[in-house]
Amino acid sequence: MEKVVTLQHIYGKKRDRMAELLKSLVENELKELEVKVEVSITTENWAEFTLEGEDEEVSANLLKSRYGSPANKAELGKVYLGFLQAFTEDAFMVNIGIPVNIEAEELKALGSGKPKQLASRFGMIPHLPVEVEVIEANKEIKARFTKKQLDLWWGWKKASTDRVIINAATRSEIKSAVKKTGHGRDIYEIERLGLLEHAVVCREKTDGPGIVAAIGPLLKSEMGVVIGDSH
Repeated sequence: MEKVVTLQHIYGKKRDRMAELLKSLVENELKELEVKVEVSITTENWAEFTLEGEDEEVSANLLKSRYGSPANKAELGKVYLGFLQAFTEDAFMVNIGIPVNIEAEELKALGSGKPKQLASRFGMIPHLPVEVEVIEANKEIKARFTKKQLDLWWGWKKASTDRVIINAATRSEIKSAVKKTGHGRDIYEIERLGLLEHAVVCREKTDGPGIVAAIGPLLKSEMGVVIGDSH
């Protein structure tokens, strides 16, 4: 038996439902392997998977590499997977297993503006998976976003279409909301960012905020919008 604590936070009001969703998503990802999956929630609200079967070790390694594991400490110069936790007046807070600050100075790579303005411009919402590099690991841990992470966000911003960023929802829930509101043909695709975090890519003539207004009431999610600059 193998146990893997992943960097996937269980959040929102329906924690048990979220744990069940994660279980079915991971079972689907590991369906080619001989392994039985159970999921539980740790005291710190991480998703912990118990794997049993002849492919349990392979499955454990796959989950660790794909979703990361919470870090116990931060090492200078090391790159970590984490998720956005909060946006304050002067920093972004990222959780890599422990809280890490990305201060205003390091956010200049995203352009001018206060952290909350930058978050809004790039459609950033809590629980979005991110990649950071630790630049200070004394009493306070400070980091910056990696080039790969910044390139992804700038790619969204410079695109010819808007993107709607959604947390706490499965792909099928988002698809269903889009269909119910009659916006099926206004959507190009749904990109998966994390297990329950997605980006809805709008078509050229579609207005991202309009999609949020339409599907928002059907999803118990936080949403962000990236307005494509060459839109």
